[in-house]
Amino acid sequence: MGSSSSRLDRVPGAKDLMEETGFSETNILCLYDRFEVLDREERGYLRLEDFEAIQQLAVNPIGDRIIGAFVFPGRETLDFPSFVRVLAHFRPTDTTWSRSGSQPEPANSRTRKLRFAFSLYDQDGDGKISRAELTEMLQAMLGMQVTDEQLQSIVGRAIQEADLDRDGAISFDEFKKMAASGQTGLKSVSSIMYRTKQQQQQQQYICGEGGTEQVHLKHSCQTLMFIFC
Repeated sequence: MGSSSSRLDRVPGAKDLMEETGFSETNILCLYDRFEVLDREERGYLRLEDFEAIQQLAVNPIGDRIIGAFVFPGRETLDFPSFVRVLAHFRPTDTTWSRSGSQPEPANSRTRKLRFAFSLYDQDGDGKISRAELTEMLQAMLGMQVTDEQLQSIVGRAIQEADLDRDGAISFDEFKKMAASGQTGLKSVSSIMYRTKQQQQQQQYICGEGGTEQVHLKHSCQTLMFIFC
């Protein structure tokens, strides 16, 4: 078997991607191998149906939204560099980047990770999370574990706490402030569910231990990096 450096030569733009995304040689090689497996017809790009064939995404409650981060109207195919750039959002948060520096903001900065999470909710792309969008997302995540009345209570509390300008929706700035404060009506989930050990583990998935960012990203990050590498 060749060294990782020699194997890296077969990956187009590998060194530029490493510099841009922060992925290591091992990461890039792993992702390229996975990309080739998904690209079963050797077209050099992935389509919607390639992602839909991934079993772990098929059973993920927000799998369709995750897939939508890769392929969407206006971008029906995905080449390898774009594939890597999307996955870079799921690397551990970069806390060293500074706006005062000369380096561009990395995909895994706290702000860009939050914006990525925000986009999973903001399905119509209008820059706000409406009550309907929040309800739809939480319904997908919680399924039959809450009643409609409980779900609406959670949604109402989340909007009440986050909607600082009282326009009935959550903007990205409000979303960021909600994440920074750790205050969210989503945590009211814990008062009405999760009684068994298995349910308590699911609570950690939804509420997390590190505030709102974990609510949106922690499980999906782990799922995606497991799927693709």
